[in-house]
Amino acid sequence: MQRLVALPFSKSVEIAWKSIRARFFRSLVTTTSLVLAVAFLCYVQVTTDIANGLLAGGADGSMDALLKAGYNVEPGAVSIGETAKEQWLVFLSLLVCVVGIVNAQLMAVTERFREIGTMKCLGALDRFILRLFMLEAIIQGFVGSLAGALLGVLAGLLSTSLSLGLIIFASLPMTVMGLTSAKAIGIGCLLSLLGVIYPAITAARMEPVEAMRTNE
Repeated sequence: MQRLVALPFSKSVEIAWKSIRARFFRSLVTTTSLVLAVAFLCYVQVTTDIANGLLAGGADGSMDALLKAGYNVEPGAVSIGETAKEQWLVFLSLLVCVVGIVNAQLMAVTERFREIGTMKCLGALDRFILRLFMLEAIIQGFVGSLAGALLGVLAGLLSTSLSLGLIIFASLPMTVMGLTSAKAIGIGCLLSLLGVIYPAITAARMEPVEAMRTNE
């Protein structure tokens, strides 16, 4: 007999949200690594955006402030790029974030063997289990990325105001910074989804009898 349980999407979201609340500390570990990675990404890009805004603004003393802060600005340059070191550090932080998410989600799957087995015995399809894990990842990814982006922007503003001075507020690129934050949030959500794919597939493929037989 084929198992078939059809639940509305809103019900799936509700179950995913309740699961996150029930495992608050486990979710906090996963979200914290994502917050830090997105915050660092946003911080690096926002500081560059602010420096470029100051350079494009052409305010008196802007070039001297940039040179004094350590920016490598060539004569006639119209933009300042991220250094290779910054790009490498960002890549490493995002890689560590994904590894941490995969590890946390695999542990979550292990802790939820009985729950997964029960849902399958009640008729839940593999795609329903997969959908639950994906929804949890999206919720955690969005919340964590949003918090990380806000933290990164604030850190970038504080850092540049200390190194470049209050002159940055005369030509603050709000639109560019907003796009940078949105991109960082999107990357964070993508990382969260990438980190949960393998654990979600592992959970969805479990046989009900095998899951129920596993000791918690």
